[in-house]
Amino acid sequence: MKELKTDIVVVGAGSSGLSAALTAALGGAKVIVLEKLPNPGGYSLFAEGMFAAESQIQHRDYIGITKEEAFRNHMESTHWSANGRLVRAFIDRSPDTIDWFMGMGIEYPRAITLWPGGPRTWHMMKGGGKALIETLVKKVMENGVQLLTDTPAVKLIKDDKNRISGVMAVNKESGELRIDTKAVIISAGSYANNPEMVKKYKDLPFEATSIVPMGQTGEHIEMAWEAGAASDGMGVFMAIPAVPGERPHSHLWAAAIQPLLWINQMGERFCDESLGFYFPIAANALSKQKGGVMYTVFDEITKKRMMEQGIDASLGVYVPVTTKLDKLDEQLEKGISEGKAYAASSLKDLAKQMGMDPTALKNTVDEINRFYEERQDKVYAKDNRYLCPVKKGTFYAVKCTYHIFTTLGGIKINHEMEVQNGNLETIPGLYATGNCASGMYGWDYDIYTTGGALGFAVNSGRIAAENGLKYIGK
Repeated sequence: MKELKTDIVVVGAGSSGLSAALTAALGGAKVIVLEKLPNPGGYSLFAEGMFAAESQIQHRDYIGITKEEAFRNHMESTHWSANGRLVRAFIDRSPDTIDWFMGMGIEYPRAITLWPGGPRTWHMMKGGGKALIETLVKKVMENGVQLLTDTPAVKLIKDDKNRISGVMAVNKESGELRIDTKAVIISAGSYANNPEMVKKYKDLPFEATSIVPMGQTGEHIEMAWEAGAASDGMGVFMAIPAVPGERPHSHLWAAAIQPLLWINQMGERFCDESLGFYFPIAANALSKQKGGVMYTVFDEITKKRMMEQGIDASLGVYVPVTTKLDKLDEQLEKGISEGKAYAASSLKDLAKQMGMDPTALKNTVDEINRFYEERQDKVYAKDNRYLCPVKKGTFYAVKCTYHIFTTLGGIKINHEMEVQNGNLETIPGLYATGNCASGMYGWDYDIYTTGGALGFAVNSGRIAAENGLKYIGK
């Protein structure tokens, strides 16, 4: 068994772990990062932007949201089920972190919102998460951090005073590895790719699928529990309605999340379809439907409008608002061949293809057409701007199912990112950050703190490292 010695071990080489490692190294600590995958990055490779309030980008563009407003928005939208001191620590640090990354060369062209009139807190990064990870990897290597890939951490070691004193890991080539250390920061992300944990901790009457298969299976969370950490925030998801097998740039998926007509497997509407602007809330509504399945129904006129005039709801930066879905015809054809899209000359035939009662579908379509004519949704009170009739064949339907982006919790922490046990006592030398740490959210992802997952990842990484440096006397 190989043995190493260092000041701080960081478990996980995503944006949170690399931010922690760089902060610790800049503070004078000797740092080793353990990453179980062959390459660093994790879910952060797919990120588009991060949250901040009162950043220089917002100041430049006359975006007036304050830290206080952002804090109140977050706490009220989570019904104060989030950890207020933790949320405040994250929000207060957020503009400084934008400055920190800009100093490394990360460019933020603008801060945007996800929906009309929403808070412009989402700081988009030029080059996205890939550029962020590449920059962080370069910086940690320049500052002497040892990055060990294909090396999952498997066990935390404590001394006779309950302090963290080491980590056991397994390297793909050299085998068992023992690292003596003064502190450990767990930043290895979620358990979204572990179907057994998802099923155990989320009360869903169907099997939830992960949209990003990046090997995040939760062993690091269980490792922390075994060392005495309290379990907290399990079952908190960032989820979205998604067309199975489609990637974020898909015009088929973009069509499916427009505020058109959404129906469940019984052929019934189940929500205000403008929830498509607020993807986690739309996922909540979908989670209550049979099988976690919905269909977006539209006619030939609406299809042409989406292709020629553009869309109202975006798929992030991949398919922005006003994008003309010029690939929709070919992707509909492919989706039909794969059983996730349907086309028919009559509503009766469309219903039969989807395996639902034709009368139920006809009644639903008649109702939405009547609401369109009357300019009032008398059931779900959808904004009149998004009432859309279904009248002229060909008729289309696109299937969506409940998908998980990431899970958001597992290890209980305080506002200094210190891991706590069941008695709310800190475990000396142990910290957790990012998506494996609990307290940032209530029952699900808070859309009003847009960019919050990546923002919390990098800010919690910096805060944990700074407190780790204090703990070890650096």
